[in-house]
Amino acid sequence: MRLVFRIGWTLAAATAVLGGCAHGGADRMTLLEDENYELRTRLQQLQASADQAEQARRLLEEENRRLQAERDRLELEASRIGSSTASADTGFEGLAGVSTTTNAVGEVVVAVAGDVLFDSGSATLKSSAKNTLNRIAEVLNSRYPGQMIRVAGHTDSDPIRKSKWKTNERLSAERALAVEEYLSSQGVDNDRMYSAGYGSSQPKASKKESRRVEIIVLNIPAG
Repeated sequence: MRLVFRIGWTLAAATAVLGGCAHGGADRMTLLEDENYELRTRLQQLQASADQAEQARRLLEEENRRLQAERDRLELEASRIGSSTASADTGFEGLAGVSTTTNAVGEVVVAVAGDVLFDSGSATLKSSAKNTLNRIAEVLNSRYPGQMIRVAGHTDSDPIRKSKWKTNERLSAERALAVEEYLSSQGVDNDRMYSAGYGSSQPKASKKESRRVEIIVLNIPAG
């Protein structure tokens, strides 16, 4: 009888242990499955983000190619316009130190080199500059009598060192005003002119070219 009791007790204990192990194993399996699901979900999210990034990169490359093609087209068109308008008869041709072009909106731009007009750092016209400005005034009055005129001063980017004008903007404005006043003294109606100084904000290919005064015949009727 005692032997039977011991065997029964032993079997019951073993069953309890095995049951506990089975229950613990099931919990562990569930935990692993949950972790696996979370990892797969995260992997799918990362893959989706990578796909979106790749799509954005391709779209950006396509847009860059389109913009480059448009830029090339505009540069080619500008060069064609420049080559045709630079040779147009504006009346200002043949003046030393003067270049004449027609801009994209059809305005005549007469650029007079800064060293033709002024000494370095100065806003006082050279005596030799007056012959050039006299000719420009004649053409403005004879060929463009009814149009507004902007006189624009420009400098290079070098900081002011030896001048009473403290900034390039002020120097360019004073130079433009000096040219405007001289043209007015030569019969160009002051009511159809105005001046502006741009400093170094609109540079050309070289510092020498950047130092200039532009006399622009606008597509705006005077008065």
